[in-house]
Amino acid sequence: MKIVIAPDSFKESLSALEVANAIEQGLRQVIPDCDIVKIPVADGGEGTVQSMVDATGGSIVSLEVMGPLGHRVQAHYGILGEGILGEGILDNRSNSSANSGSATDISTGAIAVIEMASASGLHHVPREQRNPLLTTSYGTGELICDALNRGIKHIILGLGGSATNDGGAGMAQALDILLLDSQGKTLPAGGAALADLAQIDVSNAHPLLRECSFEVACDVDNPLCGERGASAIFGPQKGATPAMVNQLDTALAHYADVIAQSGISDHRDHAGAGAAGGMGLGVMAFLHAELKPGVEIVMQTVGLADKIRGADLVITGEGRMDGQTVFGKTPMGVLKQAKLQGIPTIGIAGCLGENANAILDHGMAAIFPIIPHLSPLDEVLANAKLNLSNTARNIGAVLMLGQR
Repeated sequence: MKIVIAPDSFKESLSALEVANAIEQGLRQVIPDCDIVKIPVADGGEGTVQSMVDATGGSIVSLEVMGPLGHRVQAHYGILGEGILGEGILDNRSNSSANSGSATDISTGAIAVIEMASASGLHHVPREQRNPLLTTSYGTGELICDALNRGIKHIILGLGGSATNDGGAGMAQALDILLLDSQGKTLPAGGAALADLAQIDVSNAHPLLRECSFEVACDVDNPLCGERGASAIFGPQKGATPAMVNQLDTALAHYADVIAQSGISDHRDHAGAGAAGGMGLGVMAFLHAELKPGVEIVMQTVGLADKIRGADLVITGEGRMDGQTVFGKTPMGVLKQAKLQGIPTIGIAGCLGENANAILDHGMAAIFPIIPHLSPLDEVLANAKLNLSNTARNIGAVLMLGQR
């Protein structure tokens, strides 16, 4: 019997690989000789780098970059390997960190995975200091620059969780794209400064940019400006007052005007342009990136369709399954791939929320919550591994009943 385990992480508790290991442990208690393939996956959001590194036997690169407020912060990104769990390739996988200036062996066709939040995330900014008029995405550009300098020619960038509303201007500056005011001076950091942008000069941009292809994981469809734009929808959670929202929205509109006047395609109304404080626009304008649903990028990159071929069962899951799970979350992405091959799929979740049964209507065979009784949250998180293993054991026992 071949069983593929392809879960997302259980946020604040277990990584996707740890979830997969716990499920395997439970299954092997009752089906010791089954063929298990573990594929940690994600939907492009938090945890995507670690999941994809674990799934492919890659490595983590750690370095110090500029944080949202201009202070140096620790950030990281992943370089994917070529293996896959369950095929004997990842037993000696490297999880070591590399320093920014060190030499790293890069295989032909290597892929880097970057989460914008790692360098430019809201978690780097204390709540009382949140101010999107000032925050910058420069650090994300430094991560991209480091990957380019290592010879990477394919970068996956996950948007979301950012503290910024600068339209990716900081990122562009880190890649030596000049953003100048009317006096020919470099534009200062932050979303408010975009109102003073007069000229964009890409002639000295990082020379390796043109050799690299970018895929951007984006799961929102907001345009750059307006009632559904970056400033109005995402600005308040980053500290923007109503007055700031109007100021930022006007600045982003001017930014888009100057981009268009510079001969760069105008993407301001493109679905997703407003993602991550307008970073969606920035990556399309300066990286010539394509925005895609995160789960599609991840599934394609880890080769999920090939890895599940011939499986008798697929098990997936995430920390909480509810009515939103069917809208681009990891279990839904895994389910779609399995359905194409006629493979039954079971979901395991930390808990089930409102309308969780919606995924059953899309073809999931069954879903199981792992919490055996009401407990305080910290206890639930601490016992996730044991509860996952116990739930998987029970699922395995039912499978064996079917075999008899």
